[in-house]
Parts: sequence; structure tokens; C-alpha cells
Amino acid sequence: MGIILISGSIIPPPEGTDMTTTEGLKAAMHLMEAKHFIMPFLAHALGSLLGAFVAAKLVATHKMKFAIGVGIWFFLGGVSMVFMMPSPLWFTVLDLGVAYIPMAYFGGMLATNNQVKTVQLL
Repeated sequence: MGIILISGSIIPPPEGTDMTTTEGLKAAMHLMEAKHFIMPFLAHALGSLLGAFVAAKLVATHKMKFAIGVGIWFFLGGVSMVFMMPSPLWFTVLDLGVAYIPMAYFGGMLATNNQVKTVQLL
């Protein structure tokens, strides 16, 4: 939530918009550019990453299950936001596809000291 609260000072909202209310956000959505969606995406992705990391660090067993559980919980919140707040289709797909479960998995991997499997291109 902190990232969302400071986002207006980092990336100013469109001129003449009220971003403090749900109604204001809905009315201004057509004025938003891609840059205005960076901070919400970061808030969702970093929230999932950090939440999963902390959950995996706190539990004694089944660390990855708890990390993914946090990701699923955040994902459900993201799905509810899709219904409450209109957003461009590209952002909805990116946000729901990348910001929650994959970031929770990455947070769980970091917490359990497992190496994240990467594909070597060269």
C-alpha cells in the first residue's frame, strides 16, 4: 500500500484527475498511460514476493506451500480488483499472470535458499 500511496509523487497522475477515490480512478482510467501502471504492478509484485518470503521463513515445514498460498491469496485480491476497478486488458493480463503466483514462487525460492532455475540462452 505504501508504494501506491507514494506513486503519485513519483509518476504524476493525468492533469485534473482525482486519484484519491474509486470514482475518480474510474473516471480517469481513459487518461492513463502505461507509465501510470508501473507502480501498481510493482506494489502487487513486491507485495507477493515479500509476503511469500516472510511466510516461507516463518513456517517450519511446507515452506513452498505457504509461499504459494500467499501468492494465491494476493491473486484472489487481484481478481477482485479487476471486477472493482476497470483497467486495460494488457495490464490485467500482465498483473494477474506475473505479479502474484510467479513472484510468490520466487519469494519462496529465495527463502528456502534454493536456486531459481534459469534457462541459459548462450
